[in-house]
Amino acid sequence: MRALGLDLGERRVGVAVCDSAGTVATPVETLVRSGDPERDLRAVADQVHQWEAEIVVVGLPVSLDGSEGPAARTARAETDRLERLLEVPVVSYDERLTTVIAERSLMEQRMKGPQRRGVVDQVAAAVVLQSWLDAGMPRG
Repeated sequence: MRALGLDLGERRVGVAVCDSAGTVATPVETLVRSGDPERDLRAVADQVHQWEAEIVVVGLPVSLDGSEGPAARTARAETDRLERLLEVPVVSYDERLTTVIAERSLMEQRMKGPQRRGVVDQVAAAVVLQSWLDAGMPRG
């Protein structure tokens, strides 16, 4: 099953996809927010169609203690809008520390700050998607 992973940020949206066997997640794109929420949703929908995704996995930024703060509520609201727009299932998945993991991975590759900023969101999306795959692709 081809899944598309999203790391929703205020300024950028990281995009990752997995292979058709649902084994390995790969970072593919960083979408820059336009300031128009509808345009941003359409850009995500374009990625879903381009990659022929059968499900979308959205990172949910819960706090370390598991509670949901303002960022999680914003992500849930955007996830709800995506569910109404897309013809494929959309699920949320805990993304605690994914950006930290992505940053560390890029630093280990000796990637400089400006280069990291361009790809960290898509790497974070890949971390979320890979975690979801490794957890057995839970739906709820």
